[in-house]
Formats: sequence, C-alpha cells, structure tokens
Amino acid sequence: MAEPLSPEVTATLRALLAGSDPVSSALLAQIPHTRVVGRCGCGCATVDLRVDRTAAAPAPSHDNPAVDAGYTTPRAAGVMVCTEDGYLSLLEIYSVSDEPITNWPEPRFIER
Repeated sequence: MAEPLSPEVTATLRALLAGSDPVSSALLAQIPHTRVVGRCGCGCATVDLRVDRTAAAPAPSHDNPAVDAGYTTPRAAGVMVCTEDGYLSLLEIYSVSDEPITNWPEPRFIER
C-alpha cells in the first residue's frame, strides 16, 4: 500500500523542514520522491514514509528526530519528522491528551 503524500502531509513536511541547513535541504529534496506506506493503528494522522532511494540522496548525519515541534492551536500537540539512514521515514503527530489527532493542523500553527 504505497500512496502519494496528501497535500496536508506535504505542506506539514515543507513547513517543518524550512531552513537552509544541509539536513533540511536534503530532506526537502526527498519530498517529491516520498510515498505513504503505512498509518498509525490508533487512528491518528501519523504516516510511515518511504523515499525512492534511487531518486534522492540521503541527508547528512543528524539527530533523530530530525525535527521536533509543536502546535498550540487548534489544540496542544507535538509533531516529529523521523528518518532512517538519512531518508524520511515517519511524520508523527501526537496529542498531549488521550484523544488522537486525526487531521493535520495548518502548518501556520507549527511552533518550533
């Protein structure tokens, strides 16, 4: 089950990876070659990602998660971009309450 990134996932990744550092630049370049290959079992919006490694270079060595940010609107949540071997592998959203977040908030609400 591989499917294209939704516009919401694409916009969220672009907002989280905005920056001129080499890691952000490399991960941004992977977005057009990335597909959704799985979803979280709890029903939240988290997606497992796979990059066509023949079409994009890996990011330089970096910490994982590559990005860890939050939302305060419409409700408190966190969002992370994780990688594997320098390639996008997970876009995770988590709630600070027990209720899963099933839709991606607008990227303008991301706080880094």
